[in-house]
Amino acid sequence: MPTMQIPGHIDPVPVPRTITPRADGRSDLLGLSREQIRAELEDKGLEPKQAKLRAKQLFHWLYHRGETDFERMTDLAKPMRGWMAERFVIGRPQVVEAQVSSDGTRKWLLRSDDGQDYEMVFIPDADRGTLCVSSQVGCTLNCRFCHTGTMRLVRNLTPGEIVGQVMLARDALGEWPKGTMAAGTDEDDDDAPQYTADGRMLTNIVMMGMGEPLYNFENVRDALKVVMDGDGLSLSKRRITLSTSGVVPMMARAAEEIGVNLAVSLHAVTKEVRDEIVPINRKYGIEELLQACADYPKANNARRITFEYVMLKDKNDSDADARELVRLIRHYKLPAKVNLIPFNPWPGAIYECSSPERVKRFSEIIFESGISAPVRTPRGRDISAACGQLKTQAQKMSRAELDRLAEEKQAALG
Repeated sequence: MPTMQIPGHIDPVPVPRTITPRADGRSDLLGLSREQIRAELEDKGLEPKQAKLRAKQLFHWLYHRGETDFERMTDLAKPMRGWMAERFVIGRPQVVEAQVSSDGTRKWLLRSDDGQDYEMVFIPDADRGTLCVSSQVGCTLNCRFCHTGTMRLVRNLTPGEIVGQVMLARDALGEWPKGTMAAGTDEDDDDAPQYTADGRMLTNIVMMGMGEPLYNFENVRDALKVVMDGDGLSLSKRRITLSTSGVVPMMARAAEEIGVNLAVSLHAVTKEVRDEIVPINRKYGIEELLQACADYPKANNARRITFEYVMLKDKNDSDADARELVRLIRHYKLPAKVNLIPFNPWPGAIYECSSPERVKRFSEIIFESGISAPVRTPRGRDISAACGQLKTQAQKMSRAELDRLAEEKQAALG
């Protein structure tokens, strides 16, 4: 495992990944911005004006059309296509396993070229399709209710590995413009999912997969800029939500440099309980976190901050907890809604889910105050794709091992 470094007052992050060179010497363009593609072309010998033009064309083919074969890039002269193919490749994450839940949720186990595994999940609904994207291999944090939090942090995902999740989902859903085959699909494959017909296409992204996005800020920012570029994937920032457990020093920067919707994994309303279940609270307390939310410049009534709140029996689910949550939201004058999440059990978990009656009553108290508090319907539980269940390794850890790992992570946080 790479050693952790503490850059100034921000927090520990893994040593950045060094891109694994390809055996054939070619460079992978996946995840690169238009300017980075131009720089790669110049580095390989194209003169600047030519490189600028070709970068614009390549960006369109990569991200608007989903093309992976230079030979099908018809606005490039044939000699240029051959020149590109000799020097570059347009990759995709390796799919180790793809699962489909009984409710239509899809989960992919992906593997990087340096042998690291991570996951992504697609959740189809009648009016939207949401892709849950991972930002790290493992997780920096140790939220005690979260299965992913029991993983050791291995490394940050690169921009290409983050963008690659979106590209792969679009491949699988057959969502590239007509006339372009998605990589690895067959136009005559009757079993290929075609969600566009019934409205379940990829419309939204949530940075809520494995990892803490704000501990991989630069790579997440660069990846989302590619995703939001109007000449490429062109997904509106209003349809992207970044979730943080409360990395307070990075929140304002996220608003300024990314500008997407903000979700905060709150899960408790007192210092004592949040210290236990979301240990980063010991570094950035709940008052500091809520003040950062109040200062978040992109938040308004049209773009409310979402507070994620997992319902844990006899831990954070009392009427008093609900009323305190309302008080806090009002005190900090937050344009907010609350997503109530029934706890998704996993082997070794020390918590239980609140009863349906308790969840309903908790929701009613918040609704009665004029704050939206829908109960999230668990999705993909049968394939361990539900909130808090993502974990690529099926290892079993004893309670003592989990506690020791939690202590190691907390020590790194300071």
